[in-house]
Amino acid sequence: MALYVAAAAVLEGVENRQGSIKGLVYGRRFQNVKQLYALVCETQRYSAVLDAVIASAGLLRAEKKLRPHLAKVLVYELLLGRGFRGSGGRWKPLVARHQARLKAELARLKVHRSVSRNEDLLELASRPGPALQVPRFVRVNTLKTCSDDAIDYFKRQGFSYQGRASSLEDLRTLKGKHFLLDPLLPELLVFPAQTDLHEHPLYQAGHLILQDKASCLPAMLLAPPPGSHVIDACAAPGNKTSHVAALLKNQGKIFAFDLDAKRLASMATLLARAGVSCCELAEKDFLAVSPSDQRYRQVQYILLDPSCSGSGMLTRQLEEPGACAPSKKRLHALAGFQQRALCHALTFPSLQRLVYSTCSLCQEENEDVVRNALQNSAGTFRLVPVLPSWPHRGLGTFPGAEYCLRASPETTLTGGFFIAVLERKEVSSSASHTEAPGPELTASPTPKRKKKRRKLVAGASTLPGT
Repeated sequence: MALYVAAAAVLEGVENRQGSIKGLVYGRRFQNVKQLYALVCETQRYSAVLDAVIASAGLLRAEKKLRPHLAKVLVYELLLGRGFRGSGGRWKPLVARHQARLKAELARLKVHRSVSRNEDLLELASRPGPALQVPRFVRVNTLKTCSDDAIDYFKRQGFSYQGRASSLEDLRTLKGKHFLLDPLLPELLVFPAQTDLHEHPLYQAGHLILQDKASCLPAMLLAPPPGSHVIDACAAPGNKTSHVAALLKNQGKIFAFDLDAKRLASMATLLARAGVSCCELAEKDFLAVSPSDQRYRQVQYILLDPSCSGSGMLTRQLEEPGACAPSKKRLHALAGFQQRALCHALTFPSLQRLVYSTCSLCQEENEDVVRNALQNSAGTFRLVPVLPSWPHRGLGTFPGAEYCLRASPETTLTGGFFIAVLERKEVSSSASHTEAPGPELTASPTPKRKKKRRKLVAGASTLPGT
């Protein structure tokens, strides 16, 4: 019952403009944040439909103690969701008394609008588009298990394993209880869109991480070998941090910074569940972290995923119905912070490789930030060309921008994302990820010396299961 009360409180807060769905969900300190977030988003998406059904059925007139937002959540779960979870609390029998009338009103609404499916009742702008057809990506947490063991577990549950995907079309056509292994990441399983695994025992035990494929790329491309010291500059909510820890096999050190105490608390819970033991969390502004501090003298890898507009997030339209592109004023402020953070990261004296990423589609937060940081680095760093077969590249706003990666539901079947990999000039690129040295965006009068290429570990995909 706590789930439904919390969801109702978030919906009421959004209606009263007290914050965004994501901010209010984290503010509730609910144990299962993703479950709460999913329920609120779906209830919000069907809000107009639920209002019509509740009004036609006279539910609030008959049950005067039932508050409107809680009624909306409960009716969504009864008619459109998964049915009541757990006992349902004292409100379950109350709403169940009106079940027949509520179902009749939903059916009448479908007849009136000449539709047969629930989703056809949505307004055109709210209907599932490419973003809602993105597959469910599930990263196997190699700190606790391995891909083979996870696959065997799902097979025993009645899922049909289809092997490694060979194309995006394989992912696009997934249906029912079929699942695949991602063609790029050996620890990433792919299920049909809208597959809900929040209550799956492997997820709750930390063996699985529900993480979009694009969000898995930064850690994979950072590729720190076990024993490395890594900074995760803007770390919460922590999925990427746990991925880095898995690549390190918990050997080495991750310094994770974030300013939001509530998000850090949730992150600590996530990391503990995932079995991460090599991470030191700090409630601190990364810009205030001194590169000369002896604690970071061995840091050779930095993951920088700073605050951004979120314009590429799959759930953005659910959080802010009818939302348009971020204002120029907001973009200017965000890009200013992002550039300061990137330039600051590049001053760490032992840094060899950095991944910059955002879940934004805006050039101002992506290519422009990278270009300016490279120009300010006085030729010390260069862009690294990565994943040559990736279909969506950076916008051609400066020479070498095509070495950056972009992602979107339409082109890569993922959330909207941007990634750039920067490396210190004297370090050659990873043989497994790159083609040739990238542009420096600065004058270089001396010829480059050839260096032996060194292989960077991309991470283990088969650790013994636990």
